[in-house]
Amino acid sequence: MKKILLLSDTHSYIDKQMLKYVKQCDEVWHAGDIGAIEVVDTIKKLKPLRAVYGNIDNHIIRAEYPLDAKFNIEEVSVWITHIGGYPNHYNARIRKEIQLNPPKLFISGHSHILKVMYDKKLNMLHLNPGAAGKHGFHKVRTMLRFQINKDKISNLEIIEFKRH
Repeated sequence: MKKILLLSDTHSYIDKQMLKYVKQCDEVWHAGDIGAIEVVDTIKKLKPLRAVYGNIDNHIIRAEYPLDAKFNIEEVSVWITHIGGYPNHYNARIRKEIQLNPPKLFISGHSHILKVMYDKKLNMLHLNPGAAGKHGFHKVRTMLRFQINKDKISNLEIIEFKRH
């Protein structure tokens, strides 16, 4: 079993509240718009990290992290990308591939809107953790926490912070 912390759109921001949750998980996944390499370097000192770059990320972050992260954890196939869309509204770049070979778990960021949706057509769970940083229109900073045990995704929790 793995305990996962999922975040996105930090836009160069990380604080002690966020790090408290990092310390409680087995792995951290970042769905892009990291902003500053120091954010992921701070996380990596505490826990294993999987991340993708987003549209605001510079050449340093793009050199270290891919546009898409596809992997298996336990018995769950995962695809993380920053601009991916959501069920019935997938981004044109990934639409054909996701229909031909859908993962069990599809994660994107970018919108700053937390979404948890099940795609019945593709038999796939879609997660967007919203935005953990302070930059953007969102009023509440959010992250997601969940567990993966064999082929099951469970104990999904929304973590909310005041934006200040």
